[in-house]
Amino acid sequence: MDYEASNLLGQVFAGTVGTMYLVFILFVIAAQWKVFVKAGLAGWKCLIPLYGQYCLSKIVFGNGWYFIALFIPILNLIFWIVLMYNLAKVFGKGVGFFLGLVFLAPIFLLILGFGDAVYRGPANLDL
Repeated sequence: MDYEASNLLGQVFAGTVGTMYLVFILFVIAAQWKVFVKAGLAGWKCLIPLYGQYCLSKIVFGNGWYFIALFIPILNLIFWIVLMYNLAKVFGKGVGFFLGLVFLAPIFLLILGFGDAVYRGPANLDL
């Protein structure tokens, strides 16, 4: 194989992987959008990086300022796990769904957003 053929093969591969990644990102955005809408917020709020995390904390905990914990090393990992647990809980899901959110977040966000889950609110969460 000569240089031009291998270069073309590399470009095709990179284009394919890039397109698949773009489609994946669009699915994740659609899932987050639907989760926000189910919780009574405008879906576009998930698109703004820090504001989206603030709104997700507000959906889950009732107080959006908890998202500041995401900026503290080590604590951010613990907070993210607690966030995923409570996200499952506010939509009426159990521990199995929580584990799905932790290990396969994009897939389980799609299930949460497009499935039959109903937002119950953060009123009865234990922090």
